[in-house]
Amino acid sequence: MTSSATEQTKVVSREEWLAARKELLEREKKLTREREAIAAARRKLPWVKVDAEYVFDTPKGKRTLAQLFEVRSQLVVYHFMMGPGWPAGCPGCSMIADHLNGSVTHLANRDVTLIAVSRAPLAEIEAFKKRMGWTFKWASSYGSDFNYDYHVSCTKDELDQGEIYYNYRIQKPMSEERPGVSVFYKDEDGEVFHTYSAYARQLETLMGAYTYLDMVPKGRNEEGLRPPSAWLRHHDRYEQNYYADAVESEPVPAVNWVEWFFPGR
Repeated sequence: MTSSATEQTKVVSREEWLAARKELLEREKKLTREREAIAAARRKLPWVKVDAEYVFDTPKGKRTLAQLFEVRSQLVVYHFMMGPGWPAGCPGCSMIADHLNGSVTHLANRDVTLIAVSRAPLAEIEAFKKRMGWTFKWASSYGSDFNYDYHVSCTKDELDQGEIYYNYRIQKPMSEERPGVSVFYKDEDGEVFHTYSAYARQLETLMGAYTYLDMVPKGRNEEGLRPPSAWLRHHDRYEQNYYADAVESEPVPAVNWVEWFFPGR
């Protein structure tokens, strides 16, 4: 191998590798504990009651924010960057969207509805969604203040002024649309509360592909790229596309998966 990753790495005995790996494992465990502590603090954040009457366009007609919950009490909205007239959605948001389909059912069985929302009209969303082969629910906030109130869209005046409020600070706009994720709770009386929102690099936790890249020797390999994600494409626009090979299904063994993945937790 002649990659820069190889040039910067020592080749050692299995024993030396194991010692280094165990040392790193201790740091990884600290990170896991810190991540759990932050998640607990996130859940303890105060809530804000949502009084605005937001209405969304969906394939099944108009829906209020409360109706987007369906039969569940918790709602996660991914703010997908796709504005009116855009020929396609943001490639970065599309990478996140590639991970959404597999999460919907798991979350639904934990009292969570997962949905994407964009300001593009529903017909434009549906056309792009069909092209990409996604099946998760995706609503349009076109004509609503929802995107503006949750700071993922900016007005023409804000663009002209060169200042927008995003990720909890004033900054220069890069686009009329920005990515984010917002969480809501609906109580037994049907009242809706905003509990959490995250933006910018905090969204990387939703990108499973980056998690894999952070494990491999070359990492994200984005040095010299401006922006770093310049390599990213919609999954049907890479020069070469690779898909998992089809395999015959096998019986699932009776395993306690929690103990399997988290022994002695």
